[in-house]
Amino acid sequence: MDLMNLWNVQGQLLLMLGVGVLLRRIGIFTGSTKAFLTDFVLFVTLPCSIILSFMIDIETSALVSFALVLFVSVVVQLFCVTLAKLLYRKQSASRRSVLRYGILVSNSGFMGLPVAGELFGAGGLMYASIYLIPQRVVMWTAGLSCFSPEEANWRGIVKNFAFHPGMVSVYIGLVLMLAHLRLPLFIEQTMSSIGACTTPLSMMLIGSIVGEMDRSQVKIDLFSLVYSAVRLVLIPLACLLGCRLFSVDPLITGVSVVLAGMPVGSTTAILASKYGGDASFASQLVSISTVLSMLTIPLWAMVL
Repeated sequence: MDLMNLWNVQGQLLLMLGVGVLLRRIGIFTGSTKAFLTDFVLFVTLPCSIILSFMIDIETSALVSFALVLFVSVVVQLFCVTLAKLLYRKQSASRRSVLRYGILVSNSGFMGLPVAGELFGAGGLMYASIYLIPQRVVMWTAGLSCFSPEEANWRGIVKNFAFHPGMVSVYIGLVLMLAHLRLPLFIEQTMSSIGACTTPLSMMLIGSIVGEMDRSQVKIDLFSLVYSAVRLVLIPLACLLGCRLFSVDPLITGVSVVLAGMPVGSTTAILASKYGGDASFASQLVSISTVLSMLTIPLWAMVL
């Protein structure tokens, strides 16, 4: 992707985010609207995009690439787990849980998949779907234990991971791809039309998170900037250096770095509110890192 196309894509994403902010500010996006659209994206539009990303002619050798993507993702998650354990020990318990969870869990599932699809096409979206598997495991294990250790039980982990709509979509896509099956054309075209809604809806929903923040709560201080730099710069930089060191395929490297550089996960604020963490502080970190990612994502894309 050349520089002009990159900024064109990033400009579209930024405008979509701005629409979400505006809709929240004028009251069209309410709490119930956001909840409905979140489920709509997770259960309808995003699964369509994921399934279609696997609808390509592929050789058996590509399974090696899948394994490599999975391995890179596992290493990145282990790096994040290590950072989360080492950093922020002096913070209060309510803030420490937020800070550590935000390092472990990014918004790569909700924001990263559409961005990977826009930047790298169907192949990038397919690799991104595989890349997210380890993060979803960490999300329901180490991530949940940041707020409520007793909730991170194996029964809940298996249920939430195995039946996550994103995972079910991967199962379906893999079966279709490996069996060399094609859906009827009218079904593929319908799914393509529905899946095309994923990016605008995802960005507008993220914009609504930014828009619902009270201006007095959005405190852009040095701490927030440094924390965002860890999430948006340090983690993807470590991923890039590791991939370049071992000469990983450029497409796999690009997808991995972009997803590793996603902002703090929006679930950070939700879990903080549910389990007694500092919800306002969590919302602030989500908002600031999301806005800053509009600058860092195109920078990473240019580096790649």
